[in-house]
Amino acid sequence: MSVLLVGISHRSAPVSVLERVAIGDTDRPKLIDKMMSSDHVSEVMIVSSCNRVEIYAVVDAFHGALSDVGELLAGHSGMDLPDLTKHAYVRYSEAAAEHLFAVASGLDSMVVGEQQILGQIRTAYAISDNQQAAGRVLHELAQQALRVGKRVHSETGIDRAGASVVSVALDRAADLLGDGLAGRTAVVVGAGSMGGLSVAHLTRAGIGRVIVANRTRERAERLAETVRASGVDGATVDLADLPSALAEADVMVTCTGAVGAVVTLADAHVALAKRDSARRPLVICDLGLPRDVEPAIAGLPGVSIFDMAALQRDPAAGAAAADTEAAREIVAGELATYLAGQRLAEVTPTVTALRQRAADVVEAELLRLDSRLPGLEDPQRDEVARTVRRVVDKLLHAPTVRVKQLASAPGGDSYAAALRELFELSPGSAEAVATPMEMRAVELADDFTAGHEAEAMDVWKGMQS
Repeated sequence: MSVLLVGISHRSAPVSVLERVAIGDTDRPKLIDKMMSSDHVSEVMIVSSCNRVEIYAVVDAFHGALSDVGELLAGHSGMDLPDLTKHAYVRYSEAAAEHLFAVASGLDSMVVGEQQILGQIRTAYAISDNQQAAGRVLHELAQQALRVGKRVHSETGIDRAGASVVSVALDRAADLLGDGLAGRTAVVVGAGSMGGLSVAHLTRAGIGRVIVANRTRERAERLAETVRASGVDGATVDLADLPSALAEADVMVTCTGAVGAVVTLADAHVALAKRDSARRPLVICDLGLPRDVEPAIAGLPGVSIFDMAALQRDPAAGAAAADTEAAREIVAGELATYLAGQRLAEVTPTVTALRQRAADVVEAELLRLDSRLPGLEDPQRDEVARTVRRVVDKLLHAPTVRVKQLASAPGGDSYAAALRELFELSPGSAEAVATPMEMRAVELADDFTAGHEAEAMDVWKGMQS
């Protein structure tokens, strides 16, 4: 069983595509259930953030699982599969693990080094685990990725470029306002993790007042209480009262994950009409995917919008080259250790089966000995049994130790396969008859770890036409 990754992120697609493939909290469980109904998938985890959607699946057939994941994303997004594959990337086996480790380290984030992705991976795994869609493979992969991410952040300075997308957006808002955020009023729409990060950054920046709006009033109240606990004036409003709150604001952060605009052009017109000065600037940080704010609002006098598309172009999204290189070295070392452990885990059942086969043969021969020499005294029989077992153990010791050593190296699974074949430990490795295109796709699955991703993607896209 190998891990297949199919993803779309800010690196591979424009914001307009990301908006269409975005997976909300209510959709993720349903999509996991659909994925688990596939004959080719035994485990699945969906990582969804403001700038990526990635499906990690433990599969037994590369092409079949790839088609199932592609159809799932196409159906969810409403995009034609050929159009979707133009923006997708695929990683398989070792390359899938390497990618997740890089993502957890913040190396693949829009703001390089941001730490929020660790929480998003943790949430993705927890959701899959709750739905019994995460088994041994994804458990070990996700937990190792989280450990790698924590190590990168503790041992390098990769996060000095900014704690998250939120921090960069609000730093830009402070620049646009001219003299920072201290003493100003902010409206935060959305009380999830992004809303919490926004409040934390705003309070550190010395904001004077924070108004929280959320679909669920209880969650808004909890976040407002956090604001008050930090010594800042905190209040809540219903979403229907957003125009009134916006009339007081200098900056607004939206991060709801809702489908459709939360802040409309009509809301903005009402808010601007109520403001004490038409010349007072208003900066809106729209961090939602899909967008929370109607783009036309940016054309109103005194209003500036900083959204995910602007973040993609922001130079602050980069980290220092030395810190990035140090992070990549940690990822490479941890990947090698992880893969060696996985290969060793895969060969262990074969070694166990070999020793069990040997034990069965010994017991069968001792039974034959009893039938041929029924008068053999117990001491003599016990000595014969010990001798036979010592001989078998000594014969098996070197090959079993050696196969474990060889299994930890790249390509080591071939030694375990040879052992199974030689000692008839499995019924064989013959696969069901497949079409030539399917056979080619399975062959190319191994190429994902050898730098042939582009060729394999061409084959996959050709299958859709």
